[in-house]
Amino acid sequence: MTQAVATVRDGHAYQARQFWLKALRLLDPAGSIVKVGFESGPKGFDDVWVEYAPGKGRNDHHGVPLLREHMQCKWHVASGDFGYEDLTSPDFINASSVSLLQRALDAQRTHAPAGTGSRFRLVTNWHLRRGDPLRTMVHQRHGFLRPDRLFDGTGDGSAAGKVRKIWRDHLGVDDAQLRTLARTLGLSTDTQSLLDLRDNLDLLLELRGMRRVPDNEDTCWYDDLTYQWLAAGRIEFDRDSFRDACQQQKLFEAAPRTHVVFGVKSFEHPVDSLEDRCVAVLDLVHYFNDRPIRNQADWVASLYPDLRSFLLAAAGANEHLRLILDTHATLAFAAGAVLNIKSGRHVELEQRVLHRVIWRAGDTSRDLTWPGWDFTLEQVATPGADVAVGVCLTHDVGPAVMRHLAAALPGVGRLLLASPQGGANSRAVMSGQHAFDLAESLAQRINTERQPGGRVHLFIAAPNAFTFFLGQRQPSMGSVTLYEFDFEEQNGGGYAPSISLPIVSALGGRESDPASC
Repeated sequence: MTQAVATVRDGHAYQARQFWLKALRLLDPAGSIVKVGFESGPKGFDDVWVEYAPGKGRNDHHGVPLLREHMQCKWHVASGDFGYEDLTSPDFINASSVSLLQRALDAQRTHAPAGTGSRFRLVTNWHLRRGDPLRTMVHQRHGFLRPDRLFDGTGDGSAAGKVRKIWRDHLGVDDAQLRTLARTLGLSTDTQSLLDLRDNLDLLLELRGMRRVPDNEDTCWYDDLTYQWLAAGRIEFDRDSFRDACQQQKLFEAAPRTHVVFGVKSFEHPVDSLEDRCVAVLDLVHYFNDRPIRNQADWVASLYPDLRSFLLAAAGANEHLRLILDTHATLAFAAGAVLNIKSGRHVELEQRVLHRVIWRAGDTSRDLTWPGWDFTLEQVATPGADVAVGVCLTHDVGPAVMRHLAAALPGVGRLLLASPQGGANSRAVMSGQHAFDLAESLAQRINTERQPGGRVHLFIAAPNAFTFFLGQRQPSMGSVTLYEFDFEEQNGGGYAPSISLPIVSALGGRESDPASC
């Protein structure tokens, strides 16, 4: 009984924190969300919903503007998985007679009869079962069904055909009706723990100048407040009503957080001095002769220690910081490795495209027109365990990397080339969220290709903000060596290694996790 009560409380906390993560965006006057609801809306997808301002909300995965998104949150204490047949079972959602699919169909017919305007998403910490055909039909980037994979032109005897048949028979619909439903249905795995959600909430609370829950307190009063509002019938909020509700609870205690800007430079920008715009600047220019480094040993002996100390000091005093990285790609990647995804810091990056823009995760809604990756895997002549990765966002590094592998890296067995769909160009990355998503998907692909005991060799041509986001995932990629290209051919041209991460000390031990800022 005690465990059952704890499970219910954890489920309520999970739902409440999902609500707050959405509702706090109402306090952003430039944000796209104009309404947030809790325990209201279509049955089965009524845990949390958001409404977007017309013309400002994200597009759905077919490029059609969204007005509403409805979420059903399912938290499980134990790890588990599910497959396509589970969606037809009432037991899967602890119901007596109605399945998740049936509830999704009812919601779609009522709120999105044409399959557009609204989406219905199951958010759970369970995973799609390995080997289940549904696993290949859910888009990894946005978590929604891919109708082209479900309706792939095969008959009922195929893997996709079996899914279609069971779902059609269960719902009593034809293919056309099932296709309309599939346009609106999402199945998202949320691997964040309750503590992760609380940490994310804490960063947003600080950004909005609101009371934060001390780390040493076991309870999060924001969880309980959500259900107090529910008991009082306060289940829908717009910008004004949400601010009023927070003011009544005396949740505001400071001005919204202002941006604190730090700069790192390994070369000088011709017209933009970082010292004019930053509270502190790490100047590494003197280690370089224009772009080439003066002493190859300085990457590990001086640059990385200086960078690490500078960033940890900045992060130790600021949970929300902005970085300007006028640096080589190696230092942008290393900066991400220092402030990795477990650092608990909200980092924005100034990125020069045609003008200065600020990139961060979540800065724009995801757009289906953004290019993803085209991967090419080539077997190198040697059977080594190492894998080389060429990142070709701004230009194609493939030929130069192949020459370097042949001349200097006999231990590399395979070359993975990652290029944006449509080809490399200076505008291939559209925003911070796009860069974040590309980094995430590339890191996942690298992890599938690297072998135990092998090293990842990275050759990057990309915006520094993307490279920072990729560096944040270095701990999950294992041993990584970065390379810099000698554009001026001052050292004979081609690539030269720069930094290998993690740094191994002279005593043979690995550097401690820098995430504990």
